[in-house]
Amino acid sequence: MPSGWLPRTIANVTTNDDLRRILNRIDGKGYPAYKDIRGEYEFPGFTLLIDHVQGDPFAAPSRLRVRVPQSVAGYPPDTFANRSRRVALADFLTRAFDVACSQVSGRRGSGKSGLVAIDRPGQQILERTSALVDERAVEVRFVVGLPAAGRRVLGRQAAAMLCDDLPRIVESALHFASNNQAGLYRHIQTAEDADWLRSQLAPHGLIAFVADGAVLPRRSGVDDRPLRQGAIPFRSPDSLRVEFHLPNAGPVTGMGIPAGVTLIVGGGYHGKSTLLNALERGVYNHVPGDGRELVVADEGAVKIRAEDGRAITGVDISPFIGALPNGADTRHFSTANASGSTSQAANIIEALEAGARVLLVDEDTAATNFMIRDHRMQELIAKEREPITPFIDKVRQLYDERGVSTVLVMGGSGDYFDVADTVIAMDAYLPRDVTAQARAIAQKYRAERRPEGGDRFGQVTPRIPLAESLDPSKGRRQVKISARGVKTILFGTNEIDLTAVEQLVDPSQLNAIGQALYYARQRYMDGRRTLPEILDAVMADIDREGLDALDRRPVGDLARFRRYELAAALNRLRTLRVRSTQYAARNTQHATRST
Repeated sequence: MPSGWLPRTIANVTTNDDLRRILNRIDGKGYPAYKDIRGEYEFPGFTLLIDHVQGDPFAAPSRLRVRVPQSVAGYPPDTFANRSRRVALADFLTRAFDVACSQVSGRRGSGKSGLVAIDRPGQQILERTSALVDERAVEVRFVVGLPAAGRRVLGRQAAAMLCDDLPRIVESALHFASNNQAGLYRHIQTAEDADWLRSQLAPHGLIAFVADGAVLPRRSGVDDRPLRQGAIPFRSPDSLRVEFHLPNAGPVTGMGIPAGVTLIVGGGYHGKSTLLNALERGVYNHVPGDGRELVVADEGAVKIRAEDGRAITGVDISPFIGALPNGADTRHFSTANASGSTSQAANIIEALEAGARVLLVDEDTAATNFMIRDHRMQELIAKEREPITPFIDKVRQLYDERGVSTVLVMGGSGDYFDVADTVIAMDAYLPRDVTAQARAIAQKYRAERRPEGGDRFGQVTPRIPLAESLDPSKGRRQVKISARGVKTILFGTNEIDLTAVEQLVDPSQLNAIGQALYYARQRYMDGRRTLPEILDAVMADIDREGLDALDRRPVGDLARFRRYELAAALNRLRTLRVRSTQYAARNTQHATRST
């Protein structure tokens, strides 16, 4: 059970009436007087825990929790009977609490005065610390901007917020009898069906599934809600159609994407990238009505792109990049300013190091010279003058040797027909299976280009991160970690740029990743464990203890992330230093021989 779930031990039980008296007493005093209310208060039907009180009205708002016993909340055991349902129920309650807050929250003075807010979810259903549910109680974590005039306490207004408004919010959002019960069950059943469907992919030889009738287009690049007007429902080609019987919704048909190498082709604006984007987000469950509720991908699917300018630290990119003119060792390659091709090579190797099972690539965001080198260029520039082995010559080896599938959006190079298992053409947002035609074309126009890079993929060498290279301190604070949207983590004095890590969907994931980096540094970066071993340990702790394992404080703004995004953040920390297990083994062998 998460540590933040347990109540603090206090000498005397205080009540909501005591809280009101304190707030009335400090009315008009300096803002620090609010510190007097920190503690635990028994209200009729719930407990209020005030964990942190802000220092002034312009500071980060105060952190509060509400705990409602199940004898009052009344959620039937079947609503949280398994992990899938428990996460979805907590997500539903977070959304209900957010709606109830918006109805009572209002400006009540300076700064953040009057704010009552909870971590606001998007289209995905994520495990969060904003709400916790089990057979004993429902706990919700939220923030409040305690009201002030200038820097003077508005105690009576605070009393109205906490003693009058909050009980109404709790009853409206956290009592089963007050909920939209049909909507609640639809929410948890939708998530449960998606989780079950995802679990069935590998046993059926699939890496993704897109349900018939799914709505894939979004409203815009900054609005993840489904496009309503003019959206064309998805319809699978007969040759790729599969059927599953979901635990709740019953029979569902749709397009199954087999393991192996899959191309998504078609003209511009016909839906290629839209389909790939749906697969990227298919690693998450979606809310009812999203249109992508039954679009699921293997949990180990990772989007890969070029990322000019990123830092690379000690990565063995030799499967893709050979001897460089400057003599740099690509078996332990580092740079502060990677090129497009080098960054894409590193992104693939880092994803494989973290355990990725599927790579998702869109030619629009890939480096052209990394993806293909045609026979004309081979004739002009001899291989000994070209250190890059293009992806086309490695994608088959990735699957045949390592079992890693690839889905490629490709509109500009038919050479990939030679290595593809499945070719899907998007035509006005509807897919066609054109695998047979693509193979016939490949036979008709036999490629004149020569495969490069040898018969084997090459090594993926695990690295050992060094704890001293992760410094979370800033000024007088030993630990200063925060997130800026879904693009940046501020880790001490360093910014970790995650703009190109496209499967991050929520700022609270970045909050959690930032804390996880510090957690890993403190617990598992001992100079011996490899990065995969560290990822295993951190994710196992979260599975066992919940996200509260990452932060000793009971906070409400952490959301579940995957091991791949945690690795991506660590790899983009510019101060990171690593040891290569390959070089460590060589040094050990050398020392043994010397002895």
